[in-house]
Amino acid sequence: MIEQKKFEFEKAVLIGIINQEQNAEKSKEYLDELEFLTYTAGGEVIKRFTQKVDLPNPKTFIGSGKIEEVQEFVESHSVGTVIFDDELSPGQQRNIERMLKCKILDRTGLILDIFAQRAKTSYARTQVELAQYQYLLPRLTGLWTHLERQRGGIGMRGPGETEIETDRRIVRDRISLLKKKLITIDKQMAVQRGNRGKMVRVALVGYTNVGKSTLMNVVSKSQVFAENKLFATLDTTVRKVVIKNIPFLLSDTVGFIRKLPTQLVESFKSTLDEVREADLLLHVVDISHPNFEEHIASVNKILDEIKCTGKPTIMVFNKIDNYTFDTIDDDDLITEKTKANYTLEDWKKTWIATLDNNCIFISALEKENLEDFKDKVFEEVKKIHIARFPYNDFLYQEYE
Repeated sequence: MIEQKKFEFEKAVLIGIINQEQNAEKSKEYLDELEFLTYTAGGEVIKRFTQKVDLPNPKTFIGSGKIEEVQEFVESHSVGTVIFDDELSPGQQRNIERMLKCKILDRTGLILDIFAQRAKTSYARTQVELAQYQYLLPRLTGLWTHLERQRGGIGMRGPGETEIETDRRIVRDRISLLKKKLITIDKQMAVQRGNRGKMVRVALVGYTNVGKSTLMNVVSKSQVFAENKLFATLDTTVRKVVIKNIPFLLSDTVGFIRKLPTQLVESFKSTLDEVREADLLLHVVDISHPNFEEHIASVNKILDEIKCTGKPTIMVFNKIDNYTFDTIDDDDLITEKTKANYTLEDWKKTWIATLDNNCIFISALEKENLEDFKDKVFEEVKKIHIARFPYNDFLYQEYE
């Protein structure tokens, strides 16, 4: 009998900073997310380091004393990868790599690596490859890039390009080629979107790992890949859904995240076009996450960057099955009421009440409250449908 080889996680160390913009609590939260990203990429975090700094060190990001502390730990525990929570400059990355003598990644590089693992279709792979080359270009100096090189020898002496200039030219040529390829694919996808006619388009948006793909599977009865890891879905999936005789198109899009690399926003332009062209957004939120309000703000920020604010939006608070809604006696003066103690009714008395009733609480996994969810989506789709097809009111007369 052949024994299956056990998968071994790569040992990793995380490094974050504490400053005026992010206190110790915020830094811990970011590192928690970075650890989940590391796990998703196939790594195991065995140690975290944080340092209070007003401004990052221009040479090594963190101070020399902290670098020595990290170096001792890396050498004594045979750590292969050190990951910084913030983006490093090319110079900082080279300096740190030279001192620690191991692989150095920043948050952007880690996210790009996860995207490269998750990209399945030719389109997604092209988008990720473009983002990777754009990230790599300013970091070529001192790196073994494994690209084609002009070698010396007979017939090769004399004036010519240095190895780094050759690498840069190869990368620039590749970026140019990938951009042309994406322009061609963008045109094809624009035609596909045009061929869908005037059907109402609904897009699922939200932070990564909030349950968008699970909700997509439940509503459209499809089999979109869903997993409890970050960025399980990269490719946009579009399905035709019918609720109470009104058809519409539902699309599942790539999840957002704080500090999303600008290279990815640019290369995933067409994927985000599904959001831009949507008539209705379903903003899915993991209400069981302790910092879901910041996730909402991060998604809204990216929606603003891609000029998608102002669209009709339903806030879908998912994973209520993971949330502990304990009721607290109002007369209990000892126990302080925290978010973990809020009931659904308590939440509706907070800022959620300002959403003009455009919110719903569900569990896509346990299929809780899905009928109310469908009713709410139907009402919003119906408004758009009536405005677009005023003479097709027979479709929804029986549901008035």
